Parts: sequence; structure tokens; C-alpha cells
Amino acid sequence: MSKLRKKFLELLLCVLIIFTCVVVYGEAQSKSFLVDCGSNTSTKADGRIWVGDSSPNNSLTLSSVGFDAIASTTSIKSSVLSEIYKSARVFETTLNYTFDGIAQGSCFVRLHFSPFAIENHNVNESSFSVFANGLRLMRNINIQGEIAHKNLILQSSGHNSTASSLVKEFLLPTGLEKLVLSFIPEEGSFGFVNAIEIVPVLDKIFKESVAKVGGSEVELGLKGRGIETMYRLNVGGPKLGPSQDLKLYRTWETDSSYMVIENAGVEVKNSSNITYASANDSPVAPLLVYETARTMSNTEVLEKRFNISWKFEVDPNFDYLVRLHFCELVVDKQNQRIFRIYINNQTAAGNFDIYAHAGGKNKGIYQDYFDPVSSKNDILWIQLGPDTSAGASGTDALLSGLEIFKLSKDGNLAHFIKFDPNGHSVSDSKMRIIWISVGAGIATIILFTFLVTLVVCLCKIRRNKSDDSKSNPPGWRPLFLHVNNSTANAKATGGSLRLNTLAASTMGRKFTLAEIRAATKNFDDGLAIGIGGFGKVYRGELEDGTLIAIKRATPHSQQGLAEFETEIVMLSRLRHRHLVSLIGFCDEHNEMILVYEYMANGTLRSHLFGSNLPPLSWKQRLEACIGSARGLHYLHTGSERGIIHRDVKTTNILLDENFVAKMSDFGLSKAGPSMDHTHVSTAVKGSFGYLDPEYFRRQQLTEKSDVYSFGVVLFEAVCARAVINPTLPKDQINLAEWALSWQKQRSLESIIDPNLKGNYSPESLEKYGEIAEKCLADEGKNRPMMGEVLWHLEYVLQLHEAWLRKQNGENSFSSSQALEEAPESSSLQACSNQDSSEMEKSQTGSTLHNME
Repeated sequence: MSKLRKKFLELLLCVLIIFTCVVVYGEAQSKSFLVDCGSNTSTKADGRIWVGDSSPNNSLTLSSVGFDAIASTTSIKSSVLSEIYKSARVFETTLNYTFDGIAQGSCFVRLHFSPFAIENHNVNESSFSVFANGLRLMRNINIQGEIAHKNLILQSSGHNSTASSLVKEFLLPTGLEKLVLSFIPEEGSFGFVNAIEIVPVLDKIFKESVAKVGGSEVELGLKGRGIETMYRLNVGGPKLGPSQDLKLYRTWETDSSYMVIENAGVEVKNSSNITYASANDSPVAPLLVYETARTMSNTEVLEKRFNISWKFEVDPNFDYLVRLHFCELVVDKQNQRIFRIYINNQTAAGNFDIYAHAGGKNKGIYQDYFDPVSSKNDILWIQLGPDTSAGASGTDALLSGLEIFKLSKDGNLAHFIKFDPNGHSVSDSKMRIIWISVGAGIATIILFTFLVTLVVCLCKIRRNKSDDSKSNPPGWRPLFLHVNNSTANAKATGGSLRLNTLAASTMGRKFTLAEIRAATKNFDDGLAIGIGGFGKVYRGELEDGTLIAIKRATPHSQQGLAEFETEIVMLSRLRHRHLVSLIGFCDEHNEMILVYEYMANGTLRSHLFGSNLPPLSWKQRLEACIGSARGLHYLHTGSERGIIHRDVKTTNILLDENFVAKMSDFGLSKAGPSMDHTHVSTAVKGSFGYLDPEYFRRQQLTEKSDVYSFGVVLFEAVCARAVINPTLPKDQINLAEWALSWQKQRSLESIIDPNLKGNYSPESLEKYGEIAEKCLADEGKNRPMMGEVLWHLEYVLQLHEAWLRKQNGENSFSSSQALEEAPESSSLQACSNQDSSEMEKSQTGSTLHNME
């Protein structure tokens, strides 16, 4: 019996030892540090005990003391943290706080700043940097300026903000069980800190792989990166303090201050039975965040194009992690609330259904999105809006919470920008007076120049109108007025021979009106092959049997005249095998007629749908796309500034008797931006369905606008349907959106032209879909150049030809071999050489029919 009791006691002792070890280990692993800087006593604030940094039992080491500063009672505003804001540690040399026994993994580090009057020191002139284990957290920061700047931002949105403190929160990897915070004042200045808070994060709250906005998933590499919390909002709900987020003691601000239009969203609340969709999500956000939300104000409008929008100022040239929290509080089944998520004008998610993602009602979930912000952008937009594919009852949107995190880059989390005590950028403040002075001087010069120019122009217009009324019908301006001013003067003085010589050297042969009438049987309507705002296009035949296309402008109509003149200017200096060529002109008897080579097989569109013509094979479609891509590549690169077509579509791609594709209709074309500009600012023109949405929004034209339109052409060529068809279901009306959604699912073969079934290489279609998808990227900077598109299309054609050879029993040919033999630089160089050669011929006055 005694032996049994002895063994029992030994077992009990072992259990107690193990239990004690677990408890001690757990406490060590979850130990928080709450430091009241500039104090030697303990202080209670927000329900927690904060230990003075000069207290004997504070578990930290100070490299230098600096000195303590105590605020007057009247200077501190009442808040849950006001007690720890009554003191501060002030330093004029480097100050290190060393914390031992930090939990393995990561921890939240919060630095609290609340400036107050310090004897012999002006807090408006304070400037210092902060490092954590070598990672730069802040650089030469002025706390008073940062607070004032934040108040300015909130006041600009109509909210009266009088914040007097600043909390900077960082999530840091702490694998060394030691954390050293270094505060380094700028030379000749000083710094201060009111409190330091270190909270271990025992649960994993970030995933290593997240979805990139507008792209595939990316690896974040968080083990070696620091994170700064830029914003944390309880959307549609009240502010939540640290005591309401008991696991990690985070603060959740209200979202209304950051809304672009506050009444675009209404608050909803439901506190009954809210749970997490997954038990692992509990540390991500407290349940209080999921009990409130904001939904769209009015979902019954006819045009479902409005969004709920939040706007945030961020540091440029950093990567950001956007975390959105959702909890369906109202609807109780799928497909009742479907919406899109946009981040910085890019689609982050479409057809988003909270109920479906969470697996039910009242279940909290979150979604993370990775978004790199360029060096030229300091604004991050979050928008929720209707999905056009959803029905009327499913176009609402809902958001419960929002967090924005900045990820460190090359060991740095700091963005250097100083704000003065009024919250304005220091550089802006210094430059403001200079710019006002310079601006006033420039404005005076511009006004004087404008007045002089106006007087001269009015006189010239009056004289020109007088001359025109004597010699020309109303509304018509003859060709020689626009070809060359000196030519016009020559003709006005009887020098028509000079006009003929100049025009022949730039525009080919000059036809007589009698020759044109004979070629078109006196403009027989039976020979009309097209019509536009400028007039009709006729098929004609010269005496030698050459077939031509004749574009005749309507003399008494101004419609299309500017576009017609643009086409004259463009075609007079463009020569390329894949551009429809200008043969000559006629300007007799106030006619304005251009003569082109005849394209026997008409438009590419007519061979895709809407006619009884035989369908094109997959190879023919690829060759047509490649040919038009070559033409566009030449336009973009064949001259110093390049030319932007601005109206790329299948009706402007013509096919000759050998089905060689050529670009036509340059009436809307524009010269590209000069070397010191990135775009051409111009009114939006183009064809609906092909129009670049970024160009439409910003009215900034670039070569990438042509690339977007060409992407639509690529989908049109493979799907063989109109780009806009209102008779189809809502999600199919717009070809670009519909085809892109299928392509992103890698299921493009489901919607291709039935005539292609079984007659194409699956691998070639896959690569074709990928380049078309890239062309339709939301932002122009993410689209390829036309030369890249051309390379990929040639590679697609090689894949298909290899497949054809294999089908015919010839030697197999792998995609890797195709890639090795793909045209790469040699093809583009050849194309470039051809372009250069043809440009030289153009400049010497050679016409295309002579060149070929």
C-alpha cells in the first residue's frame, strides 16, 4: 500500500512539474511589454498596467537616459491613454530600448507620441528616425507635422478632426528573442516618445500566398519583412478601442472620414449569433467588427454604375496588403448579393458573393489582396460596386472592416516626407511663394500673347472667309489649302504646277476627274462598297485593268472632314505592306478624292460573322491578326513620335486577294507623345466596344490604347460575334468582359466559334487567350507593347503549324521547340528593318504600288 502511495505521489509531482513548465513557457511566450516612457512608476491606462521605463522592474535596458519630461495637466486631452501621455522620454543622442524574452514568431510594436511643451525644446522642430533590429521604421519624422497632416486629410473630407496624438503600429518578425528599438535624432535636433507597446502574436494572422490585384497569387515572404499598419477601420460601426480587441489590443477607427461620398453607403447591424466562418480566423478581427457593416444606399437605380468608395493616402513605391472583412448580415441564400471589388481602379474580385464564400449567414470572413503602388502614386482607392452580370436583386455590396498594411522594401518601411506644424509638406511650403510669383509673371505673358494672337487670327479668318466665298461652295475647303501653305499661295497666284509637283511627290499619282468618273462609271451606286461621314467608297477599274478603291468626300458636308484631312496627312508619309496604301488623289472642280489599292476580300469582320462568306480557318485568323499587328507595330515605332491609330477594329482590317491583312482608316489617328510626355491629352474618340476604358476615364491617349482595342479584336476573331450585342443576356452583351471572364477561368474554348471546333491546336489557343488577356489589362502600364503582342502571335502560329504537321503524320514538334524557333528578336528586327526601309522610300516619295 505504501509503495502504491509512493508511486502515486511521484506521478503527481511529475504532473505538477510539467504543468508548471507549460504555464511558465506559455507566459514567456505570451509576455507583453507596456512601457510608460519618461516615468519611474506604474500607470494604469485602458485597463492595463504600463511600467515606467526608469522603473527598476521593467524588463528592459536603456542605452542612455536622456531626460524625463512631464506635461501639464491642462495640455493633455482626455482619452483612454491620457495617463501614459503625461510623460515622455526626450533624447538628443541615440537612444536604444532593448527588450529580452520576446516571443518567437512576430509581435505588434506600437509607438505612442503625444507632443506637449518641453522646457528649452520646441516640439515643432523635433525630428528623428526609428529602427527595430536594423529595420528602418521612420525617417526624420516630425510628430507635430504628422498629426496636423492627418487632421488636414480628415478635415478635407468634411470631418472636424482635432487629434493630438499619433500611434505608429508595426508587425515585426522577432526570431532572435530580442528586440532593439533605436531612436536616432536628426543632427542638431531631438526626439521624444511617450509609450512603447509590444504585444506578441502567437497565432498566424497572415498567409504567405495571397491574390495580386489584377493577377495571380504572389508569395509575400513575410518571414523577412516588416509590416506597418496604415489604416484599420470598423466599416459601418463605431470606433473600437484596445479593450474591445482583447487578443491583440488593436484600435479600429470609423470609416466615414475616408469615404468619398459618405451617403453612398448605409450602416447595417446584426449582433445575433455572429461567428467566424473558420475557427482559425478568431485572431484576425474581433466579432464586434463583423456585427456592423456598410451597404450600398440605392440599388434600384437604372444605371448600376455607382460604387461605395474609400480613398486613402499612402506612401508611394511600396507593396501593400489590403484586407477586407465581410459578414453577411441580411440575406440568407446565395446569389442575393453579388458585387465587384476594385482596388486602385483594378478589379480585385468579380462575382463576389459573401454568403457563398462564408458558407452561410452571420459568418465572418476576410479576403487579402496584394497591390504594389508605383512611385508616382500616393493614393489607394477601395471600391465596391455592382456586378453587371448580376440581376436587379443581386447588385448590392457589403463591407464590415478594412485594413491596409505596408510591406517593407529592402529593409525599409519609412517614406521620407516632412510636414510643417500646419500639416503641409515642407517642400510644398517653400515652393509655394516661388510658384505664385512665377505663375503671376507667366500668366501676364500668356494673356498678352493670347490677345495678340486673337487679333491676328480674327483678321486672317475674315480674309480667308472672303476669299473662300468667292471661289468655293459653302462648307468646302479645297485640298491645296491643307497640303501646304506655300502651295496655297502658289495656286492663288496661278502656280498650280508647284501644287501638282508637291502632291505627286507625297501622295502619288494625280488623277483627273474624268479618269475617276470612267473608273467608277460616273460614281455608279452599284459599285459603292462602303459609306461614312466623309461620303462613299467605290470600287473602280483603271484603263490598264488595275482595281482601285475610291474614297469621295461629300462637298457640302463638314462631317468627317477633319478625319479625312488627317488620313491624307498620315497616308502621305506611311508606307508598309500591312497598311492600306494610297495610290493617288484628285482635287479637280472642288472634289476631294483619294485613291487606294483595292482590297478584294473586304473587311476581316465580314469573314467572321454577319455574311454568307466561308468562315476563316484558325490559321487564316492568326495570319490576319499577325498582319494587322505588324501594321500597328510599324505605326507605333516607324517614326520619332509614333502614331496611335485610335480606331482599331475588325472593320478597319482589310484583306487582299491573298487574305493578307492591312490596317485602314486613319481618320482618327494621332501623333504619339513627345519624348518628355507619357501620353497625348485629347478628347475621347473611337468605336464603342473597342474603346480603352483607361483612355475613356482619363482622356489620356497612349499606344497602349491601341493595344487594348487590338485585344478586343483578338477575342472577336476567335469568338466570331459582335463586340456589343444588346440582345444577349447581360453578362454576354460586352464581348471583352464576357470573353475575359472565360479566359481567366482558362475556359476560352467553351465560347469560341463553332466553326473552329476540332480544327485548332489547343496549346495555340491557350497561348492566344493569354496574350489577348494581357492586352485587356485595366491599366495601360500592365499591357504589352505591340511588338510583344506580335511576337506572341507568331509563336502561337508556329504552335498551330506544328500541330498541323503532327496531325498530317509528319515529325512531332514540341512547344519547347516552337519556342526555340519562335521569331523573337530576329522577326521583330526584320520587321523593324522593313519598316525603316519603307519609311525611307516614303520620304523619297515612292508610292506603294511601285514599291511592291
